[in-house]
Amino acid sequence: MKIAVVRKHFDPYGGAEIYLSRLIGRLVREGHEIHVFAKRWETGSGENGKLIFHRVPTINAVSFLEVLSFALFASSMVRKEKFDVIHSFDRTLYQDVYRAGDGCHREWLIQRKKIEPWIKSLSHSLNPMHRSMLSLEKRLFRSPHLKHIIAVSQRGKEEIIRHYQVPASKIRVVYNGVDQTQFNPERSLQHREKIRQKFALGERDRALLFIGSGFERKGLKFIIASLPHLEKNVKLLVVGKDRPAHYHDMAGKLGVLDRVFFVGPRRDVENFYGAGDLFILPSVYEPFGNTCMEALACGLPLVTTRMTGASELIREGKNGLIIDDPRNIQEMAGILQRALRIWEGPGDRRRICNVSSLIPLESNVQEMLRVYEDIFTLTRDSSKELSGP
Repeated sequence: MKIAVVRKHFDPYGGAEIYLSRLIGRLVREGHEIHVFAKRWETGSGENGKLIFHRVPTINAVSFLEVLSFALFASSMVRKEKFDVIHSFDRTLYQDVYRAGDGCHREWLIQRKKIEPWIKSLSHSLNPMHRSMLSLEKRLFRSPHLKHIIAVSQRGKEEIIRHYQVPASKIRVVYNGVDQTQFNPERSLQHREKIRQKFALGERDRALLFIGSGFERKGLKFIIASLPHLEKNVKLLVVGKDRPAHYHDMAGKLGVLDRVFFVGPRRDVENFYGAGDLFILPSVYEPFGNTCMEALACGLPLVTTRMTGASELIREGKNGLIIDDPRNIQEMAGILQRALRIWEGPGDRRRICNVSSLIPLESNVQEMLRVYEDIFTLTRDSSKELSGP
């Protein structure tokens, strides 16, 4: 098939981008011709001409114009060429299938009110960026050309139905897949001692691992706030792309700066799963959370919130625990203490991996192909009806 893929930024750090890179790689290897429409990317064309990039122009004067112009120009560009399937990973105006990997923007604005001053929430309602996102989202979900919506969790599906009255039959839940050749207990543990030594983590130290870009939404401040309530041998490794200055100052004021290590963005994140003793992602809003599945695939127990889509795959007490409200620091500290007692060390890795409801990346790719084939068949049949006998 000839497939158009739309994603504004195609870089190696965001969860959606990493997932998209792996999906495209599998599709190309299976012989499909993939055209990527993006504002920028960090990899070039290749794979014997089966992977082709198209640069989408944008108006970059202000952020909301960039979002609107990308949606308009990308939609115009994909219309100019014949594709079997047009798959958008961003809120655009012309696509056969939309993967709601970034969640529902309307729901995110509701959830962020819980952690922001009221004056900031009021400003968001007037912000042209958010108004543009909501307008695009509404037009997207009500587009007559849109045939399928891929939600990455049951919660995500329910949000789309609740906010935009989309028929449930139009939304298919496809949990994200994980590459278990890259993420597995044996491989991750090979790097445990090297990384722990780099950050001076002793044998008695218990390392909480946080991986994510966008520290506010992913609840980093709640983890730092809980550290004073935990034993002093509990340390925190922070891996990800964001501005750490505020969180650095916060850790200093709480007297735990010597227990927090800001690693920055890494391309070798799989190595860090071996160094941790517990993976923690207390997101305020998280459509899925690829890092959660990567952690479980490496046999690392998971603590996350009910607002994280991946929490639907947790078996409490078997491979992780769920936090109801990350703002409740006492609750979070208590759950972390309980988790550290349940899982005392890396010896549980294979068992945790085995009881986790992991979706192999290949299964995810095959599910996406079934969606593409449904669209291809539907489009072909519609063309036959229009052309007549």
